[in-house]
Amino acid sequence: MSSLVKNKFEQTLDQNEQLKAYGDLLLEARRTKRPIPAQGFPYKVDTEEMACAVQNYVVEAWAKTAGGVRAWKVGASTPQAEPFAAPIHQGTLFSGNKINFPENFCRLYGVEAEIVYTIGKELPFKKPGQEVWSREEVLSTIVSAHPAIEICDTRFSDYNSQDPLVHRADQANHGALIYGEAYSDWQNLIPTEESVKVMFDGETAVEHKGGNSAGDPLRMLVWLANHAQERGFPFKVGDVVTTGSTMGTIFVPGGTLVRVEFGSLGVLTVQLP
Repeated sequence: MSSLVKNKFEQTLDQNEQLKAYGDLLLEARRTKRPIPAQGFPYKVDTEEMACAVQNYVVEAWAKTAGGVRAWKVGASTPQAEPFAAPIHQGTLFSGNKINFPENFCRLYGVEAEIVYTIGKELPFKKPGQEVWSREEVLSTIVSAHPAIEICDTRFSDYNSQDPLVHRADQANHGALIYGEAYSDWQNLIPTEESVKVMFDGETAVEHKGGNSAGDPLRMLVWLANHAQERGFPFKVGDVVTTGSTMGTIFVPGGTLVRVEFGSLGVLTVQLP
């Protein structure tokens, strides 16, 4: 992280000591695996910048345990809405089309079927006077798309028990990301028309096309490339970006076999413990 960007977020924390206190609570919940009580939570997160400051604080403090930032999650509430994002530790990534999920890794299993993109080359240097990377520059770094399942979790005792920005600061409820084999013809993928089917223990729970509230995920990826640079975690070769749920979030019990079928991207299964 560059000193300029790091100082920006350190300053945000210094201006509101409650943010650091919240970050310490999140770190304690991760360390002890004891959730934060949902009732009576005393801290506020009023802006996206505050949420990002807490995310950065937790990411850097937890890196020795869970590895550095090697992925991002990004989403938006509508096709026109400003995206939001959270960095993801290496230690929460799983790759493969058939995964036996480890025990005691997540407390809750909120399942989301998503599309992941892999970064295959560094972004070019910005030209003099250029403030942001263009869509063409960002898309030129993508090498593949993948079927994916994000497992949503929370460091609170109850999911969605707090203001959305409070949960956003908690890595946007990230638990784990499982992504399958590469689909190299990603330029011809039309996410808004991609069929998706989600099954739990052989029973179909979701079957439709598209489904992502953000619409085109590539516009979010372009936004994210610039956002991640500002945050001090620029895209690196091999990084992956998951671009939001195609189905909302469905919570399932432990022991569930989750199967996701995308029309072009293929099949991904996860056996939950």
